[in-house]
Amino acid sequence: MSDSTNPLVAVLLGGPSAEREVSLSSGRECAGALRAAGYRVAEIDAGRDLPADLARISPQAVFNALHGRWGEDGTVQGLLEWLGFPYTHSGVLSSALAMDKTRTKTVYAEAGLPVVESRIVSAEAVRAGHVIDPPYVVKPNNEGSSVGVYLVRETGDAPPRLGPEMPQMVMVERFAPGRELTTTVLGAGVGGGQTRALTVTDIVTEGWYDYDAKYKPGGSRHVVPADIPAPVFEACLDYAVRAHDALGCRGMSRTDYRWDPARGVDGLVLLETNTQPGMTPTSLSPEQAAQCGIDFPTLCRWLVEDASCGR
Repeated sequence: MSDSTNPLVAVLLGGPSAEREVSLSSGRECAGALRAAGYRVAEIDAGRDLPADLARISPQAVFNALHGRWGEDGTVQGLLEWLGFPYTHSGVLSSALAMDKTRTKTVYAEAGLPVVESRIVSAEAVRAGHVIDPPYVVKPNNEGSSVGVYLVRETGDAPPRLGPEMPQMVMVERFAPGRELTTTVLGAGVGGGQTRALTVTDIVTEGWYDYDAKYKPGGSRHVVPADIPAPVFEACLDYAVRAHDALGCRGMSRTDYRWDPARGVDGLVLLETNTQPGMTPTSLSPEQAAQCGIDFPTLCRWLVEDASCGR
């Protein structure tokens, strides 16, 4: 992003995806932080008039605070490339790759990173019977924030009654037992000019880490840094950077794990990499940054300073 006095940053928020409400919260938090960091800020609820809205205000950079389809799957990134506005976070290809859980797993495996068995099947087949032996998880292949996630625990359980919001084809994934861990990575050009992992958070919940557990106050407890064995902690940091690099991420990403304590490092598997981590008051990446001495306005400023086209 070119230097200027009090540059104007457009914060994209909202949008039409299933994660609209989360994006509205993230975007408002980021807009406030950027104002505190000295920027002029225009908040844009991304809709069909987005190209005209951007052309009207002509920002020096675009802060992408969208979540879910169209916002983090390469779609809006392609639009911003076409319009020539520097933007934050990952580019077209890495965003599309990371949003597709099956292709993400293929990239992980080629990079030597551990994953669990999964397959893409029709929602009709899932409703009709167990397509793999329980326990397993059913989820959309291209949504985040635990939107539309179903857990089948026992062989005797009935097949999941998938709701009408589920797509025609879904991912069925072998359930990985253990704890929820996550690590944020700041990419090249952010936080000192080199890619680095911040820390590891252990996400403690009463049950499944679902949408409410992620975003409702008190829905989960975050232990940061995670109180886990040093080899597992170091593996989380290493795997997150390798996932970030293998997918071609930029700016900031967050990689999520399941870890079975009974198996040590061998019990650690990657679930997904988020190219647009949540930036709400209960979100994990800002909390990890704060643990590492990076306050929220500084984090947002670094992301804007890293903004570019051709990502």
